[in-house]
Amino acid sequence: MKFKETNIENLYIINNKESIDERGNFVKTFHFTTFSNFLKFEIKEQYYTISKKNTIRGLHFQKRPYEHSKLIYCINGSVIDVVIDLRKKSKTFLNIFSHKLSSKSTQSILIPYGCAHGFLSLEDNSSILYNVDSEYNKENDSGILYSSIDFDWLISDPIVSDRDKGFDLLKDFKNFF
Repeated sequence: MKFKETNIENLYIINNKESIDERGNFVKTFHFTTFSNFLKFEIKEQYYTISKKNTIRGLHFQKRPYEHSKLIYCINGSVIDVVIDLRKKSKTFLNIFSHKLSSKSTQSILIPYGCAHGFLSLEDNSSILYNVDSEYNKENDSGILYSSIDFDWLISDPIVSDRDKGFDLLKDFKNFF
């Protein structure tokens, strides 16, 4: 595993170890000791999404004291993953990061707490595996309206849930970390 720094503090692109033989591929997406060198990260929940092409999910995060870091991996299809830093004391406050994740790649993204996360599905049945280091808490689940950040989603009429359409605009957001 190789960790590459990004334009957001403590957010890393990870080139995972892959082994290929006559049976197919094997990819290691998590190794506790290796991750501990970069960020305290202990998996508490795991889930996945399957999205239609042109779906935008996000920008999601959990509020204190249930904030969490996320490890994201694309197991099928491809997405443009997008993160915005909401940590007031971070030197990368309000920086936006985007990166294409694909099942044809072995890359993951490690997202620190205090960042909002979302993605645009580029293919039908794009599947994203999430590992998070806190348990979901409905009362502290929140988000930022995807279209209110300075990012070109490259789509004019995405599929977006009513919940995600109802999030606060970034300019009106007050509950920074």
